[in-house]
Amino acid sequence: MKKYKKIAIVRLSALGDIINSAVVLQFIHKKFPDSYIEWVTEEAFAPLLKEHHLISKTHTINLKKIKKDKNFSLLKKNISYLRSLGEFDIVIDMQGLLKSAIVSRFISKNTHGFDKESSREGLSSLFYKTTSKIAYEENIIKRNCFLTSDALGFKLDDEMILNKEAIFKVAKSNFIDVQKTNIVFIIGASWESKKYPKEKIIELCNELKESAIIVWGNENEKKDAEFICNHSSYATLAPKLSLIELLSLISSVNLVIGNDTGPTHMAWAQNIASITLFGPTTTRMIYETQINIGIKSNSKVDILKINKNDFSIKSIEVEKIVKRAKELLNYGI
Repeated sequence: MKKYKKIAIVRLSALGDIINSAVVLQFIHKKFPDSYIEWVTEEAFAPLLKEHHLISKTHTINLKKIKKDKNFSLLKKNISYLRSLGEFDIVIDMQGLLKSAIVSRFISKNTHGFDKESSREGLSSLFYKTTSKIAYEENIIKRNCFLTSDALGFKLDDEMILNKEAIFKVAKSNFIDVQKTNIVFIIGASWESKKYPKEKIIELCNELKESAIIVWGNENEKKDAEFICNHSSYATLAPKLSLIELLSLISSVNLVIGNDTGPTHMAWAQNIASITLFGPTTTRMIYETQINIGIKSNSKVDILKINKNDFSIKSIEVEKIVKRAKELLNYGI
């Protein structure tokens, strides 16, 4: 097996995808304990990665700002920075988009990514020295793991993923009462159609009768969270949290219930029980285990052409979620 001393991972966004990609770090280090892994990401997600115990360096770029402001000076600065990082044995593009492929190529010619049929944007494959073939429809965590193991030449199977260590090392949260059974509710999402109705979350809180912590990420979500707390005596409004504080909170509770969004995926990452609710997306986005499950509405989903007007998540019955939540809480976790 070839030895890889210096490895770069390119995964620019989004939060959930970065979390689901970071699982590969522990497997790389088990095979190459002397390796140095550096990660390239968008600035917004850097705090989650900068303190990671298996990442030697985190590099940030600001493509969103460049695109928004049409700032060619900043673009030139970012390109110069990427080219100054030094030589890598391999650069793995875990995103598979044209922008991430170009970023990877600026870093090094030793690039690896998904082939034309496996990528969301097939043109990205033109920028790689070597590629991997795995169906785009395959589970996202399995895709990440296969891409990495194929790039580095080692075997990575389901048993290894199921027995993974918590992906991030964080301190326990001081926000919760450890004498209670604590459930975090993730009420936000990037699209309205991915959000479970706040009225049904109130029903969930009142049916479960446990300490419910309502997490929010912006002012609109805060208003919804306050609405929930005003209509359920079991619900508590979480304070404004940084990414690390959010990760710490989720790592400390008994159960997470939420939409298909980054903070919900943190539960799987940290080996915390979770229920992810799906409407316009599918359970392909999570790695289901005995304690991490998905509940999907009855709508049909074409993952190659997601329908953002699919609001079928509203049809998921509260009783179904309550039943699964009680099963997970009784699992002994």
